[in-house]
Amino acid sequence: MTKYSNFMEVTFKALSVNEGFARVCVASFCVQLNPSVDEITDIKTAVSEAVTNCVVHAYPTSVKGDVILRCELEDNTVTITVADKGVGIKDVEKAREPFYTSKPSAERSGMGFTVMESFMDDVQVLSNSFGTSVKMTKKILPNACEKVG
Repeated sequence: MTKYSNFMEVTFKALSVNEGFARVCVASFCVQLNPSVDEITDIKTAVSEAVTNCVVHAYPTSVKGDVILRCELEDNTVTITVADKGVGIKDVEKAREPFYTSKPSAERSGMGFTVMESFMDDVQVLSNSFGTSVKMTKKILPNACEKVG
């Protein structure tokens, strides 16, 4: 039985200046679960990586599309989905390998998914030629989870 549930969704252009907005937006929303500083830092870092992937890889032409950011809170679990309607990832398994990058000339480290996986409890990636969706979950420690309101 769910004791607490809330969500928000926001759409913004896949521009690098919006990566900071996404971090702050999710962090502000997650405050409802009273996360520790370490937990909120982990979440912000994972969101940064997911949004940066959209900015860098989803829309290779000069016209940038949208990033859809959804954050769901259910009891003490945060679920964040970062999605785009870009070109998709040709080989998701390969893209999830540490140090793999499809843009070596752009000086990319190829560690985005590895970073997301290290800071979140679960990361799922779905992709096709119509876009990519990265769904990340993290449990907030119960002793820090005092609901507000």
